[in-house]
Formats: sequence, C-alpha cells, structure tokens
Amino acid sequence: MRKERLIVPIIVVAALVWAVAQLISSVLFERSLSQALEDLEARGEWRVSRPESSPGWLSSQGRLLLSPLLGRPWQLEVTYDARHGLLSTDVQGTLVPRLGSALQKAVGEVSALSLPRWQGRYHTLSGKSELRLALAPFVIQQSGRELDVRGARLRLEGVFGDWRLRALFDQLTLSDGPAYLRFGPTVLESRYTYIEDAYHFAQRDHLTVESTTLSYPGYEITVASTDVQSQMVLDESELRLKGRLALGNVHVPSEAPDTPLVSGEIEAELSRLNADAVRQIIRRLRQEAAWGDPERPMAEGVMARLEPEVLTLLSDSPRLDVTRIQLESPLLGIDVAADGALFFDGRRLDALSLEDLSDAKTRWRWRDRLDGDFVWYDAPTVAALWLGLPLGTQELQFDVIRGSWRVNGRPLPELLPQ
Repeated sequence: MRKERLIVPIIVVAALVWAVAQLISSVLFERSLSQALEDLEARGEWRVSRPESSPGWLSSQGRLLLSPLLGRPWQLEVTYDARHGLLSTDVQGTLVPRLGSALQKAVGEVSALSLPRWQGRYHTLSGKSELRLALAPFVIQQSGRELDVRGARLRLEGVFGDWRLRALFDQLTLSDGPAYLRFGPTVLESRYTYIEDAYHFAQRDHLTVESTTLSYPGYEITVASTDVQSQMVLDESELRLKGRLALGNVHVPSEAPDTPLVSGEIEAELSRLNADAVRQIIRRLRQEAAWGDPERPMAEGVMARLEPEVLTLLSDSPRLDVTRIQLESPLLGIDVAADGALFFDGRRLDALSLEDLSDAKTRWRWRDRLDGDFVWYDAPTVAALWLGLPLGTQELQFDVIRGSWRVNGRPLPELLPQ
C-alpha cells in the first residue's frame, strides 16, 4: 500500500521537473536568439529585424529579416521552427533571398528551383549553438547570364562572444554567353570574438580558392591557387586591419602555356584608426537605418552628416604598412621585392571635407596629408630605364612628400589627375 501511495507523487514530481526543464529550455533558447541578433546588429554592418515571433513551451516559430546596413540591395528572410527538449533544442527552417526594388529592376526576375533549408541545435546547459546548411547543385539564369553552383556546405557554431564559420563551395561558375568566370573548390574559415555590444572585437578570416579561370573567346587566364588571410581588431584605442594575399602561378595559356605570368605574396596592415570614432560611426549608421525609409534605410546626405565622425576616425594619423611585396614574373623576367609605409597627417582636420571630392582643390587638400616611402630592392635594369635612372641603379627609393612622388630624389609624374 505504501509503495502504491508513492507512485502518484513520483509521477507528479517527474512531470513537474519535465515541465520546468521544457520551460527553461524555451526561455534560454529565446534569450540566446535575441542576444545573437543584438550582437550581429552591434557590428554595424547589418540591419536585423524579427517581424514574426511565436515563442512556446514545446516549440517556437519565427521569421527573421537580414539586410546590409548601407542601403538595401537585397534581403535575406530566415524562417525557423524550434523543437525544445530537456537538454537541447533542434531548429530547422528555410532561407529566402529577396532583391531590393532597385536591384530587381536592374537584373530582372531571378529564381531558383527550391528554397535552401538549414538545420541547427542549441545546447541548453552549455549555451552552444550549431547551424548547418547544405545546398544541392543549382543553376540561376537571368537575361542570358547564368550562375552555376555545384554544391555548398556551411557550418556555424559557437557561444556568446566566440563564433566560428566554415563554408565550402565545390565550384561556382558565372557565365555570360561564351565568357565565364569559374572558382573552386573554395573554403572560407572565419572566427569572430567579441564582448557585449561589440565594444571590442576581433575577426580572423581565411579564404582559399584552389583554382580560378577567366575565359573569353580566344583568351584565357588561370590562377593555380589564391590564399587570402585577414585580421580585424577593435580595441580600446584603435581599429587595426591586417591582410595577406598569396597568389599562385598565373598563366595565360594562349601566350605562354608553360611559363607563369606572375606569382607571389603581399602583406599589409592599416592601423591607428580611432576606436571611439569607429564605435560612434556604427551607432550613427544604426540610427540612420532606423530612421530611414524601409526600402532605402540610408537617407540622402548621410556622408555629410557623418563627416565629423569620419574625420575623427583619422585624428590619430593612420598609417599603412606594406610589410612585404614579393612577386615573380618568369614571363616578363622581373622580380619585385619591396616594402614601405604611407602616413596620413591627422592634424587640423577641420580644413578637410568629404563633400565635392570631384573638385581638384578638395582632392589636393587630402593628398597634401600623405607622406611615406617605399623601397624596391634589387630592381631590374629595365625598371631603371623606365624611370629615366642610370643603368647601374639597383635599389629604387620611392618617397611620398605631401602627396607628390619622387624616386631616388627625382620627381615622378602626378599619379592622380588634377
């Protein structure tokens, strides 16, 4: 009898625990989703909204809209259907790309055979999320042009403050009649770490394209491999951007099928961009997007209104360091080994303006702020001849003095039109 009397309370307690666990799972999923959308919008690159949301005890549904903050040439509609469990939530949905009115008018109707579907899982205890997307091969045709995607896979995973992305494309081909541009296989790996509201953040990207082909009738260019690495860091004082481009052998088969035209590496870093100005620009852009027309969130004259923040961005005198240029051209018989730096004078910024940059005097005021120097080591004789220097010149010293270029002390023609 005593054991039978205990069955009912045990069942009630178990049901209560299950109900509470389900409720907690639903609440934590909703909170994590809201936080992720806020973090994405805090970067200042995306406009994010959730026009439909139906949070539930056992399941939740909703619809998200993502579009670039600077204008609205396209929009991505993301639907989701979440099934809450005790320890995790399984999510699935569709992706619906939509073109803005201006872009739709320019390119005409574009359609795919089926909507891409995605799947994901949110782990209640750890707060870790995983999203997966696999695209079967498909073709988009429009006005004689064609985009052929031979399969793609995407995986996004992480927790608050640390996200990782890995995307693979087997082959992408953009064709226009007999001409085409083909990439692939292509791999993109990205990691984004940040603190709340993206006050500080760091993003590292690595893009690898195994082969690239650009073909026209009777003319073709092939690139054996392309490797691009970039790093962007916003800390308390500055925004820094660092990048590296490694180019494999570039061939022109119709001219020299066995001899590369060029290959090599370039490394550079842009630093001293004022961090507070970056954050203020992001806030202002988000305000402009919130106040603007839904079809055109960035109103006319936005650059004029942002001029004080943009000029403050340059107040710490930014510098561009080209730490390495190493190019080889067996076809032309020229090698380039160079480095250097370019500096911007950030003093008396009130004398500058972003308006009417087509005016020669306005452009001159900006060029007058540039100084720097670059060195081309072991330059070939033909380079000295091109520049009118003695044949024995082996090192070329390029100097930038208030926007004017000189090489080995001699003036060069103006690089920009007056």
